[in-house]
Amino acid sequence: MTPEELRARCIELNGAWEDFPFPGNPELSTFKVNAKIFAFSSLDSRPLTVSLKCEPEIALRLREAHAAVAPGWHLNKRHWNTVTLDGSLDERTVREMIEDSYDLVVAGLPRAERLLLDRP
Repeated sequence: MTPEELRARCIELNGAWEDFPFPGNPELSTFKVNAKIFAFSSLDSRPLTVSLKCEPEIALRLREAHAAVAPGWHLNKRHWNTVTLDGSLDERTVREMIEDSYDLVVAGLPRAERLLLDRP
Protein backbone atom coordinates (compact mmCIF):
# COMPACT_ATOMS: atom_id res chain seq x y z
CA MET A 1 0.00 0.00 0.00
CA THR A 2 1.34 3.41 -0.95
CA PRO A 3 1.03 6.55 1.16
CA GLU A 4 -1.57 7.87 -1.29
CA GLU A 5 -3.62 4.67 -1.00
CA LEU A 6 -3.40 4.75 2.80
CA ARG A 7 -4.57 8.38 2.88
CA ALA A 8 -7.42 7.57 0.47
CA ARG A 9 -8.55 4.55 2.54
CA CYS A 10 -8.67 6.66 5.69
CA ILE A 11 -10.43 9.75 4.36
CA GLU A 12 -13.00 7.83 2.32
CA LEU A 13 -14.70 6.80 5.57
CA ASN A 14 -17.82 8.77 6.49
CA GLY A 15 -16.89 12.04 8.21
CA ALA A 16 -13.14 11.26 8.21
CA TRP A 17 -10.53 13.94 7.62
CA GLU A 18 -6.78 14.44 7.85
CA ASP A 19 -5.13 16.76 10.36
CA PHE A 20 -1.59 17.72 11.43
CA PRO A 21 -2.12 18.71 15.09
CA PHE A 22 1.41 18.21 16.45
CA PRO A 23 3.67 21.26 15.93
CA GLY A 24 6.70 19.26 17.09
CA ASN A 25 5.96 16.58 14.49
CA PRO A 26 4.40 18.40 11.50
CA GLU A 27 4.76 15.47 9.11
CA LEU A 28 2.60 13.19 11.27
CA SER A 29 -0.81 12.77 9.63
CA THR A 30 -3.69 12.03 11.92
CA PHE A 31 -6.92 10.73 10.51
CA LYS A 32 -9.94 11.70 12.54
CA VAL A 33 -13.65 11.26 12.70
CA ASN A 34 -15.11 14.31 14.39
CA ALA A 35 -12.31 15.25 16.82
CA LYS A 36 -11.17 11.67 17.58
CA ILE A 37 -8.11 10.06 15.99
CA PHE A 38 -8.47 6.59 14.46
CA ALA A 39 -5.13 6.44 12.56
CA PHE A 40 -1.64 7.98 12.72
CA SER A 41 1.00 7.84 9.99
CA SER A 42 4.10 9.66 8.83
CA LEU A 43 3.23 9.18 5.18
CA ASP A 44 6.75 9.95 3.98
CA SER A 45 8.46 7.42 6.28
CA ARG A 46 10.07 4.27 4.95
CA PRO A 47 8.92 1.71 5.68
CA LEU A 48 5.42 3.12 5.73
CA THR A 49 3.59 2.43 8.99
CA VAL A 50 0.17 3.24 10.36
CA SER A 51 -1.03 3.08 13.95
CA LEU A 52 -4.61 1.90 14.38
CA LYS A 53 -6.94 1.44 17.31
CA CYS A 54 -7.93 -2.17 17.99
CA GLU A 55 -9.87 -4.23 20.52
CA PRO A 56 -7.28 -5.65 22.96
CA GLU A 57 -7.99 -9.34 22.30
CA ILE A 58 -7.90 -8.87 18.54
CA ALA A 59 -4.74 -6.75 18.82
CA LEU A 60 -2.95 -9.64 20.52
CA ARG A 61 -4.12 -12.14 17.89
CA LEU A 62 -3.00 -9.88 15.04
CA ARG A 63 0.44 -9.42 16.63
CA GLU A 64 0.84 -13.17 17.03
CA ALA A 65 -0.27 -13.90 13.47
CA HIS A 66 1.64 -11.16 11.60
CA ALA A 67 5.20 -9.93 12.04
CA ALA A 68 4.12 -6.60 10.50
CA VAL A 69 1.77 -5.88 13.44
CA ALA A 70 3.36 -4.60 16.65
CA PRO A 71 2.15 -2.85 19.81
CA GLY A 72 1.36 0.82 19.15
CA TRP A 73 4.46 3.01 18.94
CA HIS A 74 4.22 5.72 21.63
CA LEU A 75 0.58 4.76 22.21
CA ASN A 76 -1.44 2.66 24.62
CA LYS A 77 -0.13 -0.77 23.67
CA ARG A 78 -3.28 -2.48 24.85
CA HIS A 79 -5.53 -0.57 22.44
CA TRP A 80 -3.27 0.40 19.53
CA ASN A 81 -1.23 -1.51 16.94
CA THR A 82 1.43 -0.13 14.63
CA VAL A 83 1.26 -1.87 11.27
CA THR A 84 4.21 -1.90 8.86
CA LEU A 85 2.89 -1.71 5.31
CA ASP A 86 5.67 -3.71 3.69
CA GLY A 87 3.45 -5.89 1.49
CA SER A 88 3.36 -8.82 3.91
CA LEU A 89 -0.29 -8.07 4.74
CA ASP A 90 -2.82 -8.14 1.94
CA GLU A 91 -4.68 -4.93 1.18
CA ARG A 92 -8.01 -6.37 2.34
CA THR A 93 -6.59 -7.08 5.81
CA VAL A 94 -5.17 -3.57 6.09
CA ARG A 95 -8.46 -2.04 4.89
CA GLU A 96 -10.37 -4.07 7.51
CA MET A 97 -7.98 -2.94 10.25
CA ILE A 98 -8.51 0.71 9.23
CA GLU A 99 -12.28 0.24 9.19
CA ASP A 100 -12.24 -1.51 12.57
CA SER A 101 -10.23 1.36 14.08
CA TYR A 102 -12.69 3.87 12.63
CA ASP A 103 -15.66 1.85 13.94
CA LEU A 104 -14.19 1.69 17.46
CA VAL A 105 -13.74 5.45 17.54
CA VAL A 106 -17.22 6.11 16.14
CA ALA A 107 -18.73 3.76 18.75
CA GLY A 108 -17.14 5.93 21.46
CA LEU A 109 -18.63 9.18 20.15
CA PRO A 110 -21.65 10.72 21.83
CA ARG A 111 -24.93 9.47 20.37
CA ALA A 112 -25.76 12.83 18.76
CA GLU A 113 -22.44 12.84 16.89
CA ARG A 114 -22.94 9.23 15.73
CA LEU A 115 -26.41 10.11 14.42
CA LEU A 116 -25.00 13.01 12.40
CA LEU A 117 -22.51 10.63 10.74
CA ASP A 118 -25.37 8.37 9.66
CA ARG A 119 -27.03 11.15 7.68
CA PRO A 120 -26.35 11.37 3.94
